[in-house]
Amino acid sequence: GWKVSMKSGSLSYILPCNRLPVQLMSQVRVYTSNGQKKDLGSQDTNGSAPGETLHKVETGQDTTNAGQKQSSPKQPIQVKVKPVLKKREYGPKYTQNNFITGVRAINEFCLKSSDLDQLRKIKRRSPHDDTETFTVYLRSDVEAKSLEVWGSPEALARERKRRKEAEIKYRENLFRNQRLLWEYKEFFGNTKPRSSTAAMFFKGPGKVVMVAICINGLNFFFKLLAWVYTGSASMFSEAIHSLADTCNQALLALGISQSARTPDPSHPYGFTNMRYIASLISGVGIFMMGAGLSWYHGIIGLLHPHPVESLLWAYCILAGSLVSEGATLLVAINEIRRSARAKGLSFYQYVVQSRDPSTNVVLLEDAAAVLSVAVAATCMGLTSLTGNPYYDSVGSLGVGTLLGTVSAFLIYTNTEALLGRSIEPEQLQRLTEFLENDPVVRAIHDVKATDMGMSKVRFKAEVDFDGRVVTRSYLEKQDIEQLLQEIQQVKTLEELEAFMLKHGENIVDTLGAEVDRLEKDLKQRNPDVRHVDLEIL
Repeated sequence: GWKVSMKSGSLSYILPCNRLPVQLMSQVRVYTSNGQKKDLGSQDTNGSAPGETLHKVETGQDTTNAGQKQSSPKQPIQVKVKPVLKKREYGPKYTQNNFITGVRAINEFCLKSSDLDQLRKIKRRSPHDDTETFTVYLRSDVEAKSLEVWGSPEALARERKRRKEAEIKYRENLFRNQRLLWEYKEFFGNTKPRSSTAAMFFKGPGKVVMVAICINGLNFFFKLLAWVYTGSASMFSEAIHSLADTCNQALLALGISQSARTPDPSHPYGFTNMRYIASLISGVGIFMMGAGLSWYHGIIGLLHPHPVESLLWAYCILAGSLVSEGATLLVAINEIRRSARAKGLSFYQYVVQSRDPSTNVVLLEDAAAVLSVAVAATCMGLTSLTGNPYYDSVGSLGVGTLLGTVSAFLIYTNTEALLGRSIEPEQLQRLTEFLENDPVVRAIHDVKATDMGMSKVRFKAEVDFDGRVVTRSYLEKQDIEQLLQEIQQVKTLEELEAFMLKHGENIVDTLGAEVDRLEKDLKQRNPDVRHVDLEIL
């Protein structure tokens, strides 16, 4: 409805949302949303509908004289319109001002580096940690240069197709090209020293694996001779166990060497998980080769028992195996203790979390080997004392069960690592508190921290930045007096738009610099964090 209020001879209207009131001293006109203009005439005193009545107000008269007409000169109507910046439609032409790097310009537009020398160069903040700025080019300039070089879009498309076919052919002959590249480096020399993969096997997990390969290989050879001489089922299980350990540890060595490869475009986060993959396959191999064959041979011994020959040589070989396996086990234990101490973890936590899968496999395999030697020696001794071959077959089943337990643990821990488990809650809390204590951060949401393996963490979070702090950080680097003069010179909408666009882009760059600073500080304070993704909320 209509609401009318009168105070000291003036009348103000509170109208519905679809009407714009204009108040004058002697006459009121109403502009409706449908474009009609209505003069307010005499008021209907018979109580007609408010929406249908036109009011006329005379200055200096009482409300009882509202029905009388008074002639007065009409005054011009003045309407103030609030200036609003016209919304700009951004089409494909505007995106031609996007920036493009030199590498993309050469690859996507089939140009040479000399072609880019003639284009406008723009310095922008670098996304990489090792450089502060890098050079980019306007996409429109690059496209124009490509048309100048190739003559037409059709010629450029043909060149792209030709290069694509050449790339496919290059990939098909990748081995030959790599060989030629190696010969080229050998002839001209390397521009920077390469890390030797062989050096990885002289320290840390690589050293543990190589020691285990040598010892288990010798154990397999002597255990196999003892089984051939005695025919003992337990000795056969031990020989198979040593063979499985040797093969699995050779697989671990392959995983260690592959994990040292540098990241490439197909694998931007590197090949660290190759150690977990090798350990997972190793666990499956222990289950199939070690546990499976031991169970099979033990069951055959129970179903078809046969007398066991002299076990003297078997006891000697088992004693030597116990010493060698124990030595390898001590090497693995010392390595895990040293690594666990460096990470601030207990021995048990380090093993269960599978922080170093290669050393874990050696530790568990050698621990199982020592226990299985004890089981085999006990069962063979019972067979020698009683003459009952069933004890020997039971020993084979016991060794198989022990190997099955170890393989199940390895499969579980390495699968958890490959699935991408979260880091410890305490560590995640420290990372979150570090970001929240920064003045530029207002709140943090959707925090995710994934353990990528080998003490490498990927951290992701949605960050609500404080725009006032970011703007103040930008203003601290500006000349305030000069900025004030620029503001005072703004007279038109066009000048205001140019001023806001200029400083708005600089503030966005300041926000990007703040993101880079937070990522850098987070990596420096937490060396395990290798990849940080902070998304602006």
